[in-house]
Parts: sequence; C-alpha cells; structure tokens
Amino acid sequence: MTQLTSVRPAASGAIWRRAQIRRAVRRMVAYVFTTVLAVLFLFPFLWMASSSLKSPQELVKIPPTLLPKNWAWENYIESWKSQPFLIYFKNSLLITALNVVGRIISCSLVAFGFARTRFAGRNFLFMVLLATMMLPSQVTLIPQYLLFKYLDWIDTIKPLTVPAFFGNAFHIFLLRQFFMNLPLELDEAAFMDGANRWSIYWRIVMPLSKPILLTVLTFTFIGTWNDFFGPLLYLSTVNQMTIAVGLLYFRDQFGGPFHHLMAASVMAVVPIIIVFFVAQRYFISSIIMTGLKEG
Repeated sequence: MTQLTSVRPAASGAIWRRAQIRRAVRRMVAYVFTTVLAVLFLFPFLWMASSSLKSPQELVKIPPTLLPKNWAWENYIESWKSQPFLIYFKNSLLITALNVVGRIISCSLVAFGFARTRFAGRNFLFMVLLATMMLPSQVTLIPQYLLFKYLDWIDTIKPLTVPAFFGNAFHIFLLRQFFMNLPLELDEAAFMDGANRWSIYWRIVMPLSKPILLTVLTFTFIGTWNDFFGPLLYLSTVNQMTIAVGLLYFRDQFGGPFHHLMAASVMAVVPIIIVFFVAQRYFISSIIMTGLKEG
C-alpha cells in the first residue's frame, strides 16, 4: 500500500512536467510564428525607410542592400522643400480633425439611442443601419458628386468633412455594442437623481467609454489621413490638397528621385504611427467589451 501511494505522486509529477513542457513548446512556436509574421508585415515599411536614406546610386545597386552605407538625411530636407508639404499636412490635419470630431459626436449619439433607449422598431432600424454597410461606395459615388456639385461644394473641404457629422454604420455598431455592456442600473440611478437623457449620455456613458472612443478615433484618423480618392475627386486647387494627393503630385512632377518619394512617404506615415502607438493599448479592451450582446 505504501509502495502504491509513493508511485502515484511520482506519476502525477511526471504528467505535470510533460504538460508544462508541451505548453512551453506551444508558446515558443506561437512566439516564433508571430515574430516571423511581424517581420513580414514590417518589411515594406523598413524598406521604405531604408530607401529614403539612400543615394540614387545605391538605390539601383545590384544586389540591393537593406541598410544604406551612407545615411543621406538631406533627402528629407530636399523632398520637404520640393513641394508645399506644410500646406498638405495642415489640410490633412484639418480634414482629419473635423472627421474625428464629427464621427465621434454623431456615432456616439446614434449608438446611445440604440443601446440605452427603448422605442418601437429599434431593432428593425438597427438592422437597416447595418444593411447599409453592404452597399458599395461606388453605387453612391455619382449621386453624392452631383449633390455636392449642386451645393457648390466642389473644390472645398465640405464634401470630405460634412458627411462625418451624419454617422458611420460600422462605428455606430462598435459604440452600440460597447454601450450595451454598461450596466443599466447606472441610468436608473441617474434618473432617480433627476438626470435626463443628455446628462446620462454626457456625464456617465461617455466618460466610461474612453477605450472604444479612442478606437473609433484611431480608425477615423487612419482612414481619413490615408484617404486618396476623396480629395482627388473633390479637390482641384493645390492649396486645398491633402498629403495623400500631394504624394501623387510629387511623383508626377519629379518621377525619377525615388529616394525623395520614399522620404516624403515616411513623413506622411509618421502621424499614423504616433496615433497608433498612443491608442493601441485601448484596442483589446474596447473590442472585448463590445461583445455580442443582443438588444
């Protein structure tokens, strides 16, 4: 009997050690796989940054080099002086800021109504809203252009900013799912204290929704900053152009200096990188809390 009891702990200990080894191996394989994927995704950006610091002779060298032998920082100065990039950056920042403000205000208000207010036809209207996500943007392109032309908005930033104040189906969905996970007891307690719907929205729901609001901010910032087709379609004056269209003009005007184009592209990407790294820690918590709760 004593021999059996001594064998069992030894066997269980061996099983536990094998399980630990298997978990460690799986974790190591996952880390290696993730690292390889990260390198593959980062390689285009690293190549762009490396090319922006090379001389024209080194760019056409065979075989190509990953890192420049002589770091040509003057490429950034020359590319900045060659085009009115300061104007491009100002226009992009203005359009992006207006889109961020409009998207957060409009989407949060609509999402609050769907998530925290009960009314007849709420779920049906929400389904109709989600159905608009399946409508290709090309279908509404011509009617929108004709509408903006009728309003005399062509060659202004209004077609690129005003629609942001009328909501976005995807962002409304994200915010609505997040709002629904906040306890309804907060609303009931606020009503007992004499608060109205606006007070609940502004003083309770919005302060508790910073993670998802920053996520919407990041998505809107990246989407608006990288938008190429909209400014190309609605803007025709150089002083109205954004950085995305400015890079096209830079390429058409110079063509040859690939290293200058890469330097300008790196400068255009830097704001996106900054915004992403500032807000990326809120992504996981906000997306987890959006959940799949049904209203």
